[in-house]
Amino acid sequence: MDDRANALLKVLIERYIADGQPVGSRTLSTIFDFSPATIRNVMAELEGLGLIHSPHTSAGRIPTPKGYRLFVDRLLAAERFERPDARNLSQYLPFDEPNRAVSSAASLLSNLSQFAGVVLAPKKAQTFRQIEFIRLSDKRVLLIIVTPDGDVQNRILFVPRDYLEQELVEASNFFNQHFSGMSFESVKLALSQELSSLQADISRLMQQAVDVGSHQPDSEEAVVIAGESKLLNVTEMVADMDRLRRLFSLFEKKTDLLHLLDVSSQADGVQIYIGGDSQLLPLDDVSVITAPYGVDGKVVGTLGVIGPSRMAYDRVIPIVDITARLLSNALSHHSAS
Repeated sequence: MDDRANALLKVLIERYIADGQPVGSRTLSTIFDFSPATIRNVMAELEGLGLIHSPHTSAGRIPTPKGYRLFVDRLLAAERFERPDARNLSQYLPFDEPNRAVSSAASLLSNLSQFAGVVLAPKKAQTFRQIEFIRLSDKRVLLIIVTPDGDVQNRILFVPRDYLEQELVEASNFFNQHFSGMSFESVKLALSQELSSLQADISRLMQQAVDVGSHQPDSEEAVVIAGESKLLNVTEMVADMDRLRRLFSLFEKKTDLLHLLDVSSQADGVQIYIGGDSQLLPLDDVSVITAPYGVDGKVVGTLGVIGPSRMAYDRVIPIVDITARLLSNALSHHSAS
């Protein structure tokens, strides 16, 4: 592509993002000092390259995912973004409550972009501050795990025999005295030496508790989504009800979304997935902009915005980038306090 084709593609995409209407050669002729025939030839070249196409019988053209990709990659290379004021936004993320900071980040992304905000929450630390065993019935015991952050998780253990209350207290005290603050994986290694002094049935109970404690909760709970309903205000989204249903199915099931965010967490900086050009999100006219966030310099999750491919990338990219930095600061501040 020569400079003329690059310039025409850039203006066509910017015009379509702003107006939402197919852009014709007559519109472009008011911007460029080219003859109508030249503009038509260049548009035919762009269409032949798969960068633009004509919707239905319209005389105008709109970008394809490939066209958006070229536009966005050059936009990122130029890095001419007007960034939101981080000082004004930091008040929306509670620095003293990590769980609320994550959900607040999803809401902040949605409110700033007017699309859906999504956050892959940090994997819950598999460490515990305290555990308790509570008898529920003959062969059921409630395992209560209190994490260092004060988060409380409840798991039910199905045990081979009925335990006395005193036995459960003894097992709880042993755990809390010897292993508080350790990860369940570390406890698993230490148990083989430590449990020789306890009776076999109590040893099995503790091993079962470690196995259950090591298991992560349902992975779908790790994806926090806010503002899905804002996509109902986007004209091109509601124009195709089948695509809208598939998108909301993605929100509901979360599996594909979780995979995309997990892959993004391994990448460096802002990532942009546009329509059908990504096998991770095979939905035409839908884009996802993500950025990783961390605690004390270590990446622990990803956040992003889901919206139409016809979005103002130069506005949404810095929103995602700044929010990732703010969430990193909030979580790092809490870990240091």
